Amino acid sequence: MKELMAIVRSTKVGQTKNALAAAGFPGFTCVPCLGRGKKLMDPGVLKLIMESGELPLTAAGESMTEAARLIPKRLFNIVVEDDRVKDALDVIIAVNSSGHPGDGRVFVLPVARSYAVRLGAECEA
Repeated sequence: MKELMAIVRSTKVGQTKNALAAAGFPGFTCVPCLGRGKKLMDPGVLKLIMESGELPLTAAGESMTEAARLIPKRLFNIVVEDDRVKDALDVIIAVNSSGHPGDGRVFVLPVARSYAVRLGAECEA
């Protein structure tokens, strides 16, 4: 079994959960989180600031008000069988890909064991 940790835009939660359920992945956890990627400053925005002396009233301008501003995202945790990893990954990428920085990231991790809390027993893989 594998765990997919998918960090996506907050605005994509509904589409992601519906697409996962439709593809046969109805069970997952989704929690709010904060983070930032490796996105660098846009040279066009920098030039505008230098010329006008003011920060633009855009998301790019707002993000420059703090050097390490954290951006609201959502973290999906999904555990799937090894042979279904690509299916789940394809769904997440298809729904969340806009072609722009900040679309998200998916990490795939091994799951050694799982236990049912109610039964106190190890679950089959």
